[in-house]
Amino acid sequence: MLRVIKSGVLASFQDIGRFGYRHYGVCRSGALDPFAVCLANILLDNPPHLGVIEVTIGLCEFEFTQPCNFALTGACLNAKLAGKAIYPGWRYYANKGDTLSFATSAHAQRAYLSVQGGFELDPVLSSYATDLQASFGGLQGRALQSGDVLHFQNTQNKLAPLGVKQPEYKKQVRVLKGPHCDKLPQGSFERFINNHWRVSEASNRMGCRLSSDKPLAHDVSVATQAVHPGVIQVPPSGEPIVLLNDCQTTGGYPILATVIDADIRMFSQLGANQHCNFVECDLAHARKASDKLSAHLAQFTLAKNNN
Repeated sequence: MLRVIKSGVLASFQDIGRFGYRHYGVCRSGALDPFAVCLANILLDNPPHLGVIEVTIGLCEFEFTQPCNFALTGACLNAKLAGKAIYPGWRYYANKGDTLSFATSAHAQRAYLSVQGGFELDPVLSSYATDLQASFGGLQGRALQSGDVLHFQNTQNKLAPLGVKQPEYKKQVRVLKGPHCDKLPQGSFERFINNHWRVSEASNRMGCRLSSDKPLAHDVSVATQAVHPGVIQVPPSGEPIVLLNDCQTTGGYPILATVIDADIRMFSQLGANQHCNFVECDLAHARKASDKLSAHLAQFTLAKNNN
């Protein structure tokens, strides 16, 4: 078992997301970096979709009450196992009584913790992800709290150390041009691309709010329509919102652009007051970028299984 000593800012069970229910008004949820979830599970020979703990900002602490092989991916939040520094992209072995603590980082936001065999969770709507808005999934539909006891299978056999190179997190994000650019003031998309944006403190798992001294103010109205993670909406204030995993299923603001699937993971590490910028790409480029991430997982899986 894993006991939560300190819950930190926000830690919750997430997986690669809840798909196939948006027409019922159910959001995707899941990890802001599903690629990191897959890597964490593959390091331990788990199915890639198993639930993991998404640690946001850090400042949390856990105790292993039984021996365990575990893996850490995502960004470096200065984690320590039994007082010794450990790093993302590796699997480790914890002895009974070992504590796993996370400090924090000025340059990163999220890390992912998996255990061999996976946590004992009941799937809800085909997913282990916690829907924090609707309060279901994960552990009782909520963030982890101090005193929680998280169950997993007992693993006595210590695995050899193994690491994997993670694709870097960048502050330049690739986007596809949105469907309402011709309705917004002329040149809005070009100004969006050429501008440097700052992440607002009001950002969360629902959306990353962006601000700038050159907002894209407008008075355009569009009909409410379906939206999904990656969509970039522009409210009348002109400060874009990049919708993320816990976003609503419909929206009425003009859609300026859409983040390509391969780059949504960048927002898992963009914190308040950090800067980012955007670059346009086409659909072929977007597909190639997604294929590259899939190939990275496949190559690592093949290399690990052949060793």
